[in-house]
Amino acid sequence: MPRSVNHVASRARRKKILKLAKGYWGRRKNVWTIAKNAVEKGLQYAYRDRKQKKRNFRSLWIQRINAGSRMHGMSYSQFMGKAKKADINLNRKVLADLAMNHPDAFKAVVEKVK
Repeated sequence: MPRSVNHVASRARRKKILKLAKGYWGRRKNVWTIAKNAVEKGLQYAYRDRKQKKRNFRSLWIQRINAGSRMHGMSYSQFMGKAKKADINLNRKVLADLAMNHPDAFKAVVEKVK
């Protein structure tokens, strides 16, 4: 009895990986073993960086709020502490947007906090 090999499924599996490797440079895009390793590593980075993206944006928002609040004579930690006490429930994303794009509105928030 001849050996049964499912060429359809194995070809599909390879095609799926090579499709993900599209746009890579050199043999990473068309040599199966190299492309498989490159795609696996790329997917690891993608998974990790979906988490890191959230951290990076929060860090950016904090820097922007800090810069905006220091222009009004207050540090970030003082501003956030007083904002909590004043029951201002704006998140860091919104506060950073106000500090960057709407300085008058941010100034009003700082005055209310003081």
